[in-house]
Amino acid sequence: MIGSLLGTLLFVLLLFVLGASLRVLREYERGVVFTLGRFQAVKGPGLVILVPAVQQMVRTSLRLVVMDIPKQDIITRDNVSVKVNAVLYFKVVDAERAVIRVENYLAATSQLAQTTLRAVLGKHDLDELLSERDRLNLDVQKILDAQTDAWGIKVTNVEIKDVDIDLTMVRAIARQAEAERERRAKVIHAEGELQASSKLAEAADVLARSPQALQLRYLETLTVIAADKNSTIVFPLPMDVIVPLLDTLKGRGAMSPAPSAGAAPNV
Repeated sequence: MIGSLLGTLLFVLLLFVLGASLRVLREYERGVVFTLGRFQAVKGPGLVILVPAVQQMVRTSLRLVVMDIPKQDIITRDNVSVKVNAVLYFKVVDAERAVIRVENYLAATSQLAQTTLRAVLGKHDLDELLSERDRLNLDVQKILDAQTDAWGIKVTNVEIKDVDIDLTMVRAIARQAEAERERRAKVIHAEGELQASSKLAEAADVLARSPQALQLRYLETLTVIAADKNSTIVFPLPMDVIVPLLDTLKGRGAMSPAPSAGAAPNV
């Protein structure tokens, strides 16, 4: 009876030792092993055997972490107050440094991302914040990656999600955009007028050098007017056509003899 009880106790003790000694790490996990408090090695994936009460292991995931950066109150360089939130993508590339050099790398990375976001965006104008997000994302990502490298963390991407602006500022931006569109419309209209006047000047030079071309242009104008079924057509005659005709009529009038005073008119 005592032997069977002792065997049962040994079996339970063996199960306890095996449970405390064996660890299984998945493909995306690494284990930082400490022996009597001192770093020994990074193990995994697979089966890891530990010495109970002598060795301890801290699990670390190497998968990509998606962290939401809460909205931050930011004052831009042109003194506009906005609220900006972003998304941070990072992963652990060195499990030893992530466990030893920082107490909680998730909380540390989150706080660092918030302060870096405020610092970087505060150096830019509102227009840059709205139109150059790709460049600002890259700036924030480079700064975070350089600062978290000592923790064994690689920041792969930073994306600005939303930029909340005060309603009065939204109205001001809308007025500015409308004024910009009106300015562009006037510039385009002025450029069109300039090009049209240049082409008209060239056409006038061609017509001045070729009177026949001018006559053909008049005939073409008559054709266009007649196609509209107008009842009355007012067609201007050029002065170079009217003046010779008037000169001819004046010459004929001067050559005809005047009637004598005593002659009686024919009835």
